[in-house]
Amino acid sequence: MTAQVGLTVTHRRYVPYNHAHYAGNLVDGAYSLAMFGDVATEVCVVGDGDEGLFASYSDVQFKAPVRAGDMVEATAVVTRVGSRSRTIDFVLKVVCRGRPDRSESAAEVLADPIVATTATGTVVVPG
Repeated sequence: MTAQVGLTVTHRRYVPYNHAHYAGNLVDGAYSLAMFGDVATEVCVVGDGDEGLFASYSDVQFKAPVRAGDMVEATAVVTRVGSRSRTIDFVLKVVCRGRPDRSESAAEVLADPIVATTATGTVVVPG
């Protein structure tokens, strides 16, 4: 079993309020990177039958804030397959956003998801 270019994995997760670290209920960028690690692990399991190891990021861009109360979606797409390494493009989008201006528990599905974080990374799997 070897991963193929185009293999895609997506996870969705609610961002709990205990992850807010900054004013305005902002969440640190490490939250996005942790989700990228999770989808990368699934890519390795699905594509290679092993959890693999995350080796490096070659590019990370924080494009929009992630806030507590958001529902986010992390997607990983394999873009290159080497003998033991796989290059993966990652995108984290905010797909739902809390609306505390309406009520404490109000939220809405975003018609146009917000791209919050992008990255390119490399994972390695046993040979």
